[in-house]
Amino acid sequence: MTRIRTKQPRLQLPFDKYRELHRMVLQRDAWRCQRCGGMTRLEVHHLKSRSQSGNDSEQNLITLCGDCHRQVHGC
Repeated sequence: MTRIRTKQPRLQLPFDKYRELHRMVLQRDAWRCQRCGGMTRLEVHHLKSRSQSGNDSEQNLITLCGDCHRQVHGC
């Protein structure tokens, strides 16, 4: 018999809480891109995207510069 797993609700924070988490991630990552080490145009990237049930948790976020962020997304 196959059991159907129930989908876990994903954590999506309200805007003000997300901004606070965003800043915490930047501080955790020492205000550096975790791919190239750059310190300009920093963005916070979801390791598992929201569209694939990724959530807004510190463990799912990483600091990337704009160029590396685009490369990760294949743009």
